[in-house]
Amino acid sequence: MQVRLLILAVLLSMTLVTTNNSRTLGYQVVTNFDFITIEELKEKVTQNQSPVILDVRGSESYANSQTRIKGALHVSPRKLKYRLGFPPLKDVPKDREMVTYCACSNDEAAITAAQTLVSNGFKRVRVLKGGWQEWLKAKGPVEQRPRG
Repeated sequence: MQVRLLILAVLLSMTLVTTNNSRTLGYQVVTNFDFITIEELKEKVTQNQSPVILDVRGSESYANSQTRIKGALHVSPRKLKYRLGFPPLKDVPKDREMVTYCACSNDEAAITAAQTLVSNGFKRVRVLKGGWQEWLKAKGPVEQRPRG
């Protein structure tokens, strides 16, 4: 019984281990991405130094919203790898700064998208800490999302 509890405790502790620039999600290691703060991204967007911003909110969250972060592209995390093969994402240089965001409580979809980008050769990938909800609270620049 004690051995089983010990094994369970070890497995649970492995589900999310964080270090400086890498995360272990389950047994998959995600490297070379970090978080960007709301204030840092706001500054970049307002000074027209904006990275490529990927809105990876779920379909329902996106559909229920009238806006998105200024300049963001909406992509489903499940379809991101496929979409990387088509414009406009196909034409993005691998060393261009990329930022992902979602409406998840712990940035899960944005982290998944960051993992996909890194595994496809992108070198400068960041996740917006706090995501969509924190962006709205901070009154970050938004634009009307396209219909359709």
